[in-house]
Amino acid sequence: MSKADAAASGTFELAGRTIHRLGYGAMRVTGEGIWGEPKDREESLRTLRRLPELGVNFIDTADSYGPFVSEELIRETLHPYDGLLIATKGGLTRHGPNVWLPVGRPEYLRQCVLMSIRRLGVERIDLWQLHRIDPKVPQDEQFGVLAEMQKEGLIDQIGLSEVSVAEIKAAQKHFTVATVQNRYNLVDRTSEDVLDFCAQNGLGFIPWYPLAAGGLARPGSVLDTIAKKIGASPSQVALAWVLKRSPVMLPIPGTSKVKHLEENVAAAAIALSDEDFRALDEQGKAAFRKAA
Repeated sequence: MSKADAAASGTFELAGRTIHRLGYGAMRVTGEGIWGEPKDREESLRTLRRLPELGVNFIDTADSYGPFVSEELIRETLHPYDGLLIATKGGLTRHGPNVWLPVGRPEYLRQCVLMSIRRLGVERIDLWQLHRIDPKVPQDEQFGVLAEMQKEGLIDQIGLSEVSVAEIKAAQKHFTVATVQNRYNLVDRTSEDVLDFCAQNGLGFIPWYPLAAGGLARPGSVLDTIAKKIGASPSQVALAWVLKRSPVMLPIPGTSKVKHLEENVAAAAIALSDEDFRALDEQGKAAFRKAA
């Protein structure tokens, strides 16, 4: 396989710029449970510095990763972000490792944006995403403050995370939804309708946890057979499948290891045949139906 380069994944227009579709999720450069400093800080920094060298120019983070740690490390290593689009999220509070609680009060969401601007060292956020809609706060209040901050120039583009088609349409009454970030992979098709809606309307779809393949990676499976045939790992093939699934797909596999990052980016160059894509698609859907 040739030198890893995210440019092989194709491009997408976002926030007035052209980005490579294979991006990077910066959740894993924190400590265990996405809490505190990373165990190997220097390796995490090396991983972040390697991103532009591999053609990765779309980086996704959140104020809750650490909390704050991911944004701070991104600034330390990559500021002033020449040629990079930095997306972040807010609306989830942290009270300990693996604990995530939504807070969607307008004054808190405004604080999230202002503090992310400070930590990242920018004048406005390229893409700010509502990490979760808080069920305890009226949706219109949450969407309304985001529209206000966009008009004020604090946010360029606005995205949503873990939402339904109905929630996207509700948000569109307040602002243009640029992206949707939902969990999606070969064996998790819960958001299939959301992906289709995004594709029909030109919204970027950011699948988190894109490498998952579950039991499909077992020896002798379709995924395993295809991986061996093309000389790739099962996770690389699973990522290549995600990229081929739709031109609006913007996967953000995350890692804190340079070697793993290089392996992920190398998947951008894998061109699955239509036959292999369909075989994987059928197996993935079957696994999803079985799990449901």
